[in-house]
Amino acid sequence: MTWHGAAGRLPFGPSDGPPAQPEDGRAPGDLSLVLAQSVVNAVEAVGGRAGGVYLPSRTPGLLRLAVLAGLPGPLFRPWWRMHVNRPFPVAEAFRTGSPVYLADAEDAMRRFPQLMAGLPFPFGSLYVPVLRRRAPVGVLVVLRAATGDEPVPTADRGRLQHVARGLGADLAALAEAGVRPEWEGEPLPVQLPARTSPPVRIGRFDWNLTTGAVEADDDLSAILGTGTGRFPGTIDALAARLAPEDVYGLWALARQAAGSGGPVVRRMRLRGPDGRSHLLEVSGRRQAHEGPGGHLTGFLVDLGMDPVVAEAADRLPRGIFSLDRFGRFTYVNPLAEDMLGRSRAALVGRVFWEALPWFANPAYEDHYRSAMISDAPVHFLARRDPPPWLSVSLYPGQDGLTAVLTPAEKPAYAPDSVVTPGLGLGSPADRSAALYRPVALAIALTEAVTARQVSRVVTEELLPAFGGRQLAIYLLKEGHLYLEWETGFPPGFLDRFDAVGLDARIPGVETLTTGRPIFFESMQRLAAAYPGIPMDTDVGARAFLPLIASGRLVGSCILGFDQPRGFSPEERTVLTALAGLIAQALQRAQRYDTEAALARGLQDALLPHRLPAVRGIDTQGRYLAGTQGMDVGGDWYDVIETGGRLALVIGDVQGHGVAAAATMGQLRSAVRAFALSGHDPQEVMSGTNRLLIDLDTGQFASCCYIVTDPATGRTHAVRAGHPQPVLRRPDGTAEVMELPGGIVLGIDGDAAYPVTELHLDPGATLALYTDGLVEQAGIDIDVGVERLRATLQALGTAPLADTADHVIGRARQAADRPDDIALLLAARWTGEDGETVGGRPENL
Repeated sequence: MTWHGAAGRLPFGPSDGPPAQPEDGRAPGDLSLVLAQSVVNAVEAVGGRAGGVYLPSRTPGLLRLAVLAGLPGPLFRPWWRMHVNRPFPVAEAFRTGSPVYLADAEDAMRRFPQLMAGLPFPFGSLYVPVLRRRAPVGVLVVLRAATGDEPVPTADRGRLQHVARGLGADLAALAEAGVRPEWEGEPLPVQLPARTSPPVRIGRFDWNLTTGAVEADDDLSAILGTGTGRFPGTIDALAARLAPEDVYGLWALARQAAGSGGPVVRRMRLRGPDGRSHLLEVSGRRQAHEGPGGHLTGFLVDLGMDPVVAEAADRLPRGIFSLDRFGRFTYVNPLAEDMLGRSRAALVGRVFWEALPWFANPAYEDHYRSAMISDAPVHFLARRDPPPWLSVSLYPGQDGLTAVLTPAEKPAYAPDSVVTPGLGLGSPADRSAALYRPVALAIALTEAVTARQVSRVVTEELLPAFGGRQLAIYLLKEGHLYLEWETGFPPGFLDRFDAVGLDARIPGVETLTTGRPIFFESMQRLAAAYPGIPMDTDVGARAFLPLIASGRLVGSCILGFDQPRGFSPEERTVLTALAGLIAQALQRAQRYDTEAALARGLQDALLPHRLPAVRGIDTQGRYLAGTQGMDVGGDWYDVIETGGRLALVIGDVQGHGVAAAATMGQLRSAVRAFALSGHDPQEVMSGTNRLLIDLDTGQFASCCYIVTDPATGRTHAVRAGHPQPVLRRPDGTAEVMELPGGIVLGIDGDAAYPVTELHLDPGATLALYTDGLVEQAGIDIDVGVERLRATLQALGTAPLADTADHVIGRARQAADRPDDIALLLAARWTGEDGETVGGRPENL
């Protein structure tokens, strides 16, 4: 990402009124104002630093950032768009309709590592879905300071949910007025109300020199913090806040006014209750008719903080400038003018990265992002164009940040040429640009489910970004490090380091046991630190990274480089952070291996190995695992002989993995037990529904149960939230059945499941299936059902096994199958000898 363009349209606050109707056809101004006010309210409600709201776009499944408050929009361009299926908290909040609260970076890294790969900073974040009629229509987001080990307070959760409910009601009202709650284009920038700069206030008082009484107005009482109408009424209340020398000056002024008929004026500084300095101006004269004494009137001016700070900062021996939350210069002291090579007049009011193009570097962008969304100061080195180098410290605050500049020496790792945005990734000058592009690595890691897939992703994404040529990943198993993956090393060289114990003195072990990364700028330095260690080359550099996830030792990672090279502080920081991301992915892969083996074993044991052979009915079953996630799920089918009839069953348990497979097994057993006990279809479905509720698994399931008499064709069907079966008639035509049904199992213990009676003619074929066969992202499910109907009709009188193979074969051609597929075909027919042959299921 490059920093280009303005910080956005002119920001507006709550009091500035709605923006004009955009020319691009985006939502009208009243929607913009509702969104902006809600975001401001949300940020203020929980003491946040920034916030925004996501709304659906016209593209199915795509959310867009509609409003961004307190942050410069161009700096956060990668997060303007968010698909609801991505593993990010915004998407999860919208997808599930439940809030996501992340207390700190550790919490976020554990639950959403891909988020922290792009924003690896210490901050907390809150994501609350905006609901309309219980359906998500947006997500309200607030970024705030991390709460450390403490969870997000309940009170803050309640306040943010209250704002979200109000926004949902406003969006519903707009929708009724014809305004669709959608967003296209760039986010609307909104300035948060200032908190640290109080307004200018003037308080007045009157001092009767004869009686000593002092009368003060409400503004003066407010400035002094005494409360309205509670000023003590004596001059001592003012004198107590003056410097000693000014106290004597005040008495001298009073004496002069009492004894002279001419005017007297004096200015002095008065310290407010918060420690800030205020201007006190006292003036007066004795009127001739008053006799001795007279009055002094005074003005106490609260100038706010800015004039005093600027006055002090101008005298400091460091370059200092301030930016608002949109990145615009608000102050530049004289020394900063010299260091930046631009005058104050040329900088104030302009956007930081536009006024100073040499700061428009991806590495510097990330430092600025860190300062804007976290409480922690940020320190880094920047190369000015033309030189010299500058040491930059950014100190964030609620209304912006202050930067401190000091001259710095050229670091050892710095390239000879100027770091210029837009260079190719192969040159050393732009390595810093590659450091802050780990989002692709993070996304790829979330989709890698085995250790070898993780290693392949690291090879393809991490090595090119840093110019590496060699990679080795070791995993810890039973107190020893085993080589899991290698590339670029001489054949057999790493064998001697395989299965080493944790007591071995080699850098791959010590980086893991100490938890600290180890960097060697040259092989000579590596040899000096570890005498006698075998070397595969005399030139190059090495980085040894610990793979530790949530305090658990996972293994170690070795990066090799062909030539000696330095490792900048930024590179070391990012490599260490990415090592944690890799460790989490590997830990997840290890859990996957264990859970997948268990789930696969459960599924193989629970699915029928052979369908029964029944006179008059031929059946064929197929199962195809999905290509995402655990690859095993809760889809099942079954064929049950019960009292001369044949029950056809198909079902789908929500989710994947061991839990879904286990629930599937329990439901299959329940349906079989009810059927074998002679219960009618309605009782089978109702009983299974109550069982799932009693199990309290938190899951739900769909099911279709059809009982037919092979001799007569008399059939009864019941459905619970499952896709409609497809019936191919003896004349070759196929249709989607319209069986009435009840809600999915596991929701309502009193749900009713109506039974439909129909007749299955000889030569007719029933197709029962799970939704994975007909669903496709971004396409209505009816399209998939119609495709299945047309396929069955086109296949005509093909053998049932060939029909099942053809249908499942077409499904297998899809490279991306997010869900499992179960298929059960049943055909009523009579052979020449009056026998039918039962089909053998195939789990593919």
